[in-house]
Amino acid sequence: MRGIFKVGKKSHDVLLTHTRLTWTPIVPESPTGEESVPQAGEVLLQDVFAVKVKRRRMAGQQSGGAVLGLALFHSRRRGRRLEEDTLHLHNASAEHTHSWYNTLKELLTGFSSRPRYVKVFINPSSHKKEAVHIYRDHVAPLFKMADVRTDITATPQLSLSLLSADGTISVVPLFLLAAIKHTQPLTDRKGHALSVMKECKLDEYDGVVCVGGDGSVAELCHALVLRAQLDANSPENPVRAALPLGIIPAGSTDVVSCSVHGVRDPVTAALHVVLGHLQQVDMCSFSSSSQLVHFGFSAMFGFGGRSLARAEKKRWMSSSRRREYAVVKTLARLRPEDCQLSFLPAKSSERSLFGQQEQGKDKELDTESEESWMTNQGLYLSISVMSIPCLSPHAPQGLAPNTSLDNGSASLIAVGNASRSEFIKHLKKYSSSSGQFSFPFVETHSVSAVRIRPRSLIGWSEEESEDEGDSKNTPIIQSERAALPWNIDGELVEIANEVLIRWDWLCFRSKTQITSDSMDLFEKRCYVK
Repeated sequence: MRGIFKVGKKSHDVLLTHTRLTWTPIVPESPTGEESVPQAGEVLLQDVFAVKVKRRRMAGQQSGGAVLGLALFHSRRRGRRLEEDTLHLHNASAEHTHSWYNTLKELLTGFSSRPRYVKVFINPSSHKKEAVHIYRDHVAPLFKMADVRTDITATPQLSLSLLSADGTISVVPLFLLAAIKHTQPLTDRKGHALSVMKECKLDEYDGVVCVGGDGSVAELCHALVLRAQLDANSPENPVRAALPLGIIPAGSTDVVSCSVHGVRDPVTAALHVVLGHLQQVDMCSFSSSSQLVHFGFSAMFGFGGRSLARAEKKRWMSSSRRREYAVVKTLARLRPEDCQLSFLPAKSSERSLFGQQEQGKDKELDTESEESWMTNQGLYLSISVMSIPCLSPHAPQGLAPNTSLDNGSASLIAVGNASRSEFIKHLKKYSSSSGQFSFPFVETHSVSAVRIRPRSLIGWSEEESEDEGDSKNTPIIQSERAALPWNIDGELVEIANEVLIRWDWLCFRSKTQITSDSMDLFEKRCYVK
């Protein structure tokens, strides 16, 4: 399709194909006969998320008006960020403009991965209670422009906060207010997302969107996979979730969002959703005594678990002060864990789509010969298992920079017993570009399964004495059957027995695969589930 439009103040020859729109300045012939090569511009249709007819309206006029042309709303990449941009095509012919508008709408409708109706979960208690404002100011306008309908699960406080100070609804898009009127108070406590997902008619939606921090994301991912298992009547094996998940960062660190999108930016995340970008992501299952405990992306045992447990006891503090207190207190009472660490090294042939593994995979894992499992017995200050790089403002290269989003394995980082000063040096290296794994007491492995078995069932106590012994040779051993603190995606989970960790696959709304030193762009046909 070809036509004449003004771009800026100059007339351009505009060409529309199935994949892109290009515009070339119309340059009159030079009197001297010299030929000049006009500079053309283009935008890929895969980056266009909305097209609107521009009109001139009088003040107070709600509809109609003289046609001015078209406005194409598209994304523009700046590094790892996506930004909204607009291309204005001016033409006063209503017939010409509407012909182009209808053709463009038809082409954009052909992108089948783009959602039309999504279920939105907002955690209004997220970091500094910013989730509501982030959704209202950055996400909702993009969804409205892209004609994405929403069904919002929110608390009563959310509905009130979206109203203006004088009680009017002028600051709230009408479609957003209408959606909120039909919601129930379901996200005001832990576990509500799971209860909602159990009752949702998922076939009505094209995707799920989470506006919150890592805790909200982890809870919703856990709920999506459990719902898939329930629908498939498969309680033993993880099943691919029925819907993709979009993550809008609104937490204090947003590790999952940073790892998936490569940047902590709600506009970038929202554009990934409306453009239908899809990214496959590894996820771990955590089980104990043959019972599923949780699905998640990262787990920390030892220092990470104990510092979080201490922080949870000081909920009355501000989040930053609570974090600092917990880290300093745990470092002051640093003790190793005496446990047996076993793992299965990852194999390159283990890549397979989530939900499409061979039926005997779990049985094969359980019956692996002991020679296949690498086993170490000893004292560990920290053991971490991560299926994603875990990028954050505090660790710009990631806690596990050697892993990627969908390499079919997880990264095991085991920190052996060392002096407090050496351990602190190791922790400080995470804020730099490299060197955190260069210490002799740190080992890393790419694994497909990890088993952590404490030598004796140990627990933790806030009343531990700082003078109980030196961390070099004194593990914490307490009453039997006491639960051990684990940090799973920033949530405290206490487990009393050995823990088995395996990898599985999910998908997220993103198009960017992030590693520690590269950024590759690609597209996969799968949804966040």
